[in-house]
Amino acid sequence: MEKTLFEKLGGETAVNAAVDIFYDRLLADDRIKHFFSGTDMAKQRNHQKRFLTYAFGGSKQYDGEGMRAIHTRLVKEKGLSDSHFDIVVEHLAGALLGLGVAEDLVKEVARITETLRNDILNR
Repeated sequence: MEKTLFEKLGGETAVNAAVDIFYDRLLADDRIKHFFSGTDMAKQRNHQKRFLTYAFGGSKQYDGEGMRAIHTRLVKEKGLSDSHFDIVVEHLAGALLGLGVAEDLVKEVARITETLRNDILNR
């Protein structure tokens, strides 16, 4: 049986580390950090770890809200746009590459992330 992307990335330890680095990068980026003002970042990081575990095949169940519902306020009130989405993808790739994840796997993560663009941007 072929390994899931979750397993190829290194499982829970790797995904958890990537999420922590990812959010450190986002919160240090003046172009995007304002989207997280007032956010409970411990809760946000935990939520993202659960979501990526699911999205990468590490869990068959995800109990969070859908991407459209979660991001509606950010689109309407804070102007979340394609350029912001691209920055997020850039930081996710950077976090993974910084952990030594192979480029082909980072590209696979980017492809999965791209499938969420229209829902996240409420289109």
